[in-house]
Parts: sequence; structure tokens; C-alpha cells
Amino acid sequence: MKQWLKETLDDLNLVDDMASAQGFTRLSYTAEEDESIAVFKGKAESLGLSIREDEAGNVTARWEGSDSSLPAVASGSHLDTVVNGGGYDGVAGVLTALGAIKQLKDEGFTPEHSLEVIVFRSEESARFGVSTVGSKGMTGLLDDSIGDVPDFENVSIKEAVQSCGYNWSDFSKAERDQNAFKSFVELHIEQGTQIEENSYDVGVVNGIATPIRLKVKAQGKAGHTGTTPMDKRNDAFVAIAPLVPYVQAFTKQLNEEQKTPVVATVSTVDLSPNVMNVIPDTVEIGIDIRSVDDDLKKRVADAIRSYVAKLEETSTTQFEIEELVNNSSILLDQDLRQSLVQLGKDLDLQPLVMDSGAGHDVMNMSTKWPSGLLFIPCRDGLSHHPDEYATLDDLEKGVQMLTAYYKNLSQSE
Repeated sequence: MKQWLKETLDDLNLVDDMASAQGFTRLSYTAEEDESIAVFKGKAESLGLSIREDEAGNVTARWEGSDSSLPAVASGSHLDTVVNGGGYDGVAGVLTALGAIKQLKDEGFTPEHSLEVIVFRSEESARFGVSTVGSKGMTGLLDDSIGDVPDFENVSIKEAVQSCGYNWSDFSKAERDQNAFKSFVELHIEQGTQIEENSYDVGVVNGIATPIRLKVKAQGKAGHTGTTPMDKRNDAFVAIAPLVPYVQAFTKQLNEEQKTPVVATVSTVDLSPNVMNVIPDTVEIGIDIRSVDDDLKKRVADAIRSYVAKLEETSTTQFEIEELVNNSSILLDQDLRQSLVQLGKDLDLQPLVMDSGAGHDVMNMSTKWPSGLLFIPCRDGLSHHPDEYATLDDLEKGVQMLTAYYKNLSQSE
């Protein structure tokens, strides 16, 4: 299996050897993403699977069960990447799902429920700033208005999908019926170090932390840096600056009081006019708050609002707060999670029940079908980087988990 995993990993990443690769750029709805998906189709067909491509470009490889009327048991992930990203994010889930099918075929197994491996299009937000486009299409969650969202070259999503042979107006037809799936499980690299640091083999995810995102704007007054007296200034940057360490300190303290983690990051700064000899007139900062506990996210957001009000009271600067995003966190199917934990133990693997701080296609799938998320370790928790790496041993453990999942769920109770 290890040799097959290595060869297929190289092929999906369109390289001769992962060791010599210097990062990967397969953006959403590009020729590079198409090329990797074409490799997937060939690999799936060589395993005797049939191929279906929907109106959003998602590709499903299917092993027809003995009772094709039953809902399918599915797994999968994505093959697109960020700019100069790694070769395991997304790819690991596609690779190990195919590996599980190969293992079951080699064993002579006959599923009752059909088995599917899905490659979702456009999971990453790297090109358009919009993530999980393909799985939103499959689950009926796609907002048609995003078709006009442009990339960095001013190509809209609508134009990009058309260049790949799809019609944006047909995307709603990609939605699968409620009875299409019995379950869906995605495997992904952890993008963190909890499994590695605690000496577990795999992670079984309880919930996915989605964000509250705030934009805080400070409106001061521009002036000449050389001629405006220090006591006559209304410097927007000085006024908003204390908020940055406050977000860090408050959230850190809150974590010491709570069992469920919450994180908050001042992750963007837009300063205007951003000229060396002009006092900053306007500063906008973006704050990303995440936890699987929505109440904890709200506590951080409320604390930020209260602190900003105090800053405004003690300065001549005016503040505005805009809530950009407030998504309820995703709790994955409890029965499926418990089943995956037990399957891991049956394989003599040590599963860590944990939460995910990053979003994945499974978030959308979970709104319609029982869904789960598995993690395998990635070296030093590094992802979205050319040095992203998962060992063949860990990939093989992922295959073992998905093989057991497919086998267990593909038989009627």
C-alpha cells in the first residue's frame, strides 16, 4: 500500500517526486486543478469505479453496491491548493479514500451500499476569497450572488467556471438528493500539532470552529507629521493601537477559565493615507474570533465592543464596528464520531477526540447528511506551505480508518 500511496500522491500533485517539489499552485477552476482531477479520474477508473461529474465540476467516483437503491457511503476532499501551498492539504483525503477502495477491492469485499469518493471543486478561498464552492453546490447552500466575485486578475467566479466548461446558471443542479448519502467522512491533515504532541495516531473531530469576524474602524484627522504639535493630533493609529494587545490578553485569560478553547486574532490592518509624512487619518483592523462554543465567541466580541467604547471615551477619535461574519459553529454527527473512535480502537490505533479550528467541505455536507472528519498528523502542524508533510505511515493509517469506515457503514443494519 505504501508504494501505491507514494506513486498516487506524486501523480495527483503532477510531479515525479514529492521530495523535489517546491510548492503547488492549483487554484480554483483553473487548468491546473483540471489536470489533477483528470489524474483522479484515471486512478478511479483503474480501480473499476464509474465517474460522474456534476454541474459545479465536483467529480464522484462510485463503486456500485449490491443494492443500488440504498444511499451511498462517501468520503473525499479537494485537490485545489493555495498559492505555493503544500501537496497534502485536501490531497490526503482524496488519496486515502481511493486507497481504502483499493484495499477493499484487493480483499474481495462486496459492499451492499454503494461507495463513493468525491473530489470537491474550489475548496480553498485563495483565488476568490470564497471557500468550499463545490460542496456548497452539492448541498444546495450556494449563494448565486457570489458569481460576480472577482479574483486578483478581475476574473469573476462566473467567468472562471465558464472557462472550465461549466455554466454558473446550472450550479443549482449540482445539489444531491437528501437520500443520496448514508454518511460522509472527510480525512484531512490536522494543520496543527495536537495529535503529534500528545502521541496519538489519528484525530476524530467533534466540531468545527467557525468565525465571528469584526472590522473596527478608527476615524481621526490627517495632518503634517512635521508641523502638527503632539498635543493637537487626532492620530487614528495611536487611538486604535491598544486594541491589538487587548484582544490577545483578554482571549488568553478567557482560555485559562474555560475548558473549550477560543482564539482571537487581529489579522488585518488597513492604514490610510499610509504616507511617511502624514498622520494616519483612518485605520481599519480585522479581528477573527473562533471557537466551537458560540457563547465564547460572543463573549470575546462583546468584550471588544466594550473596550472600543472605552477607547472612544478617552480620545477624540471616532470608532465604528462592523460585524462581517457570525457563523454558528458546526457540531458533527455524534453517532458517527463515536463509531469512528471505536473503529480506530479496533485497529489498535489511538484516536484523539478534538475540534478543528479550520473549515472544510464536511461543514457543508454535515448540514444535510451524517458527517464526520478525521485528521492525520502533519509535521510540525505546518500547512498551506511548500514544506507541508505527512508520512506514508500516517497516510496508511488514514487508509485503514477509511477502509474500516467504508466496510462498517456499507452493510445494512
